[in-house]
Amino acid sequence: MTVLGVRALNRATLARQLLLDRADLPVLDAVAHLCGLQAQEPQEPFVGLWSRLRAFDPAVLDDLLVRRDVVRTHLMRRTVHLLAADDVRGWRARHDAMLRQRVLGTYRRELDGVDLDELATAGRELMADGEPRSAADMVGALAERWPAPGRRALGEMLVAALVPVAQTPPRGLWRAKAGVRNVLMSSWLGRELAPPSLDGSDPVGQAMVRRYLAAFGPATSTDLRAWCGLAGLPAAVAAVREELVTFRDEAGRELLDLPDAPRPDPDTPAPVRFLPAFDNAVLGYQDRARIVDTDHRGLSVAGERVVLLDGRVAATWKVDADTVVVIPLRAFSRSDRAAVAEQGGELASFLSCRESDRVRVTESPG
Repeated sequence: MTVLGVRALNRATLARQLLLDRADLPVLDAVAHLCGLQAQEPQEPFVGLWSRLRAFDPAVLDDLLVRRDVVRTHLMRRTVHLLAADDVRGWRARHDAMLRQRVLGTYRRELDGVDLDELATAGRELMADGEPRSAADMVGALAERWPAPGRRALGEMLVAALVPVAQTPPRGLWRAKAGVRNVLMSSWLGRELAPPSLDGSDPVGQAMVRRYLAAFGPATSTDLRAWCGLAGLPAAVAAVREELVTFRDEAGRELLDLPDAPRPDPDTPAPVRFLPAFDNAVLGYQDRARIVDTDHRGLSVAGERVVLLDGRVAATWKVDADTVVVIPLRAFSRSDRAAVAEQGGELASFLSCRESDRVRVTESPG
């Protein structure tokens, strides 16, 4: 069986994640191809798409949010994602059990004795009028009926698990600051969510396997689970296995992939790319060694924005007074610094709506 080294997996990841060459895809198609973008920080998807698409215009994403073609909601790993509306409609029921268990993993004691099905019904009835509500509003309306759990636990269970809701604009619009207001997902989309499969065939799970590999492969089944948070996908993997090709990584783990998906030459040049906080190009794997060194693995879960140099995490970045500030994690050559500064200046211009192209690369460590 062919062994794919770290560099080969890195270049495959960059190609699938639209980071090797910026794509000409429409924004909605890009969001769908990427299986959504991590979006708990509302402005971060704009950076993620700017790094991936040619001539990305934030107004296009705003329009998709307002027209309800893309949606902000809790889904994979119980984190907020920006997803194509069609994917939310098809995937949400497949995540129900995982979302409940993730909230219970944090608040099990506080929610002990609460009939979650009864709470879910009450939450859906409350939201059926289509009025946007914050989690605090929802808890305030139901706390008298469920006084024992803490308000935070009750709110998390309602909004992140039991009641499928969309976060409404202006939350998530370009350069907007707005609190989270929730609307029942079926009301927001104007159609009911797809029900779960009852015959055990799990077509949604099978589709998710294919979609994940298209955006993240080659990958292990453990990587797939780390991306979505779902435990029950082995049957879906088994069902589509005959469609797939397999490889091994350098540790001997089986890698699954679609036969015709891009696997570039490991020596393919990789441009500098600036990634937003919690970008799935890093978080979408259990083994993140293909893109980030073990010493810096914690950056991906700490909310640090990172810079890819030759395809690997080489720096973090932040914005200070319309200046993009790059903090190297290793020594930069003169050409490295020039390439990072050029791309950082373009990012500064994008973030400031062309009012500033200032970038500062701090001294390299050591």
